[in-house]
Amino acid sequence: MRRLLVLTAFVAAAVLGVAAPAAGSEVEIADLLADQGAYDQSEITVRGELIGDFGRRGDWVWVQVNGDSYADEPVLAGGPLTGGNLGIAARIPEGLFAEGGFGDAGGYRHRGAVVLLTGTWRFHDPDRTGESYLEVTAMQVVAPEQRLDEGPLWVPLGIGLGLLAGAWLFRRRSGKARRGGT
Repeated sequence: MRRLLVLTAFVAAAVLGVAAPAAGSEVEIADLLADQGAYDQSEITVRGELIGDFGRRGDWVWVQVNGDSYADEPVLAGGPLTGGNLGIAARIPEGLFAEGGFGDAGGYRHRGAVVLLTGTWRFHDPDRTGESYLEVTAMQVVAPEQRLDEGPLWVPLGIGLGLLAGAWLFRRRSGKARRGGT
């Protein structure tokens, strides 16, 4: 039944002049998220940063892949604020994942590895309770993980020290006033 639906979709796309994605074609994650159904069961390649946690489930590793501008230009490395994060789930065979030699996944002070992942896009996969994800068959590291340093935030630090000094002086003067001193 499912094959019949997929075949019908491809025939309808051909008749209506809508092109189906080419096998293994590189797709921006934003474009994939905008029309996920159009890529169902298609072999695609996405580029993004591995973030969050690596969830090992049996012979598979589940990862989150963000494909926004922060993968290339993290804010802590001087990149601009460009909106929210855009990401998808990916399911990678344990053996293939182990070959990648990834360190930590990306987070606030750490950019994860930037990778190219090729695989089959599964849109609302009934075998996975409706989950949408990329089932990875090949991957390549584009940029290794990177630690990010924020440095001290001088303005809030100065304000905090000023308030602390003011509170200390106020307490000291109010103590002298109670004892009758000046």
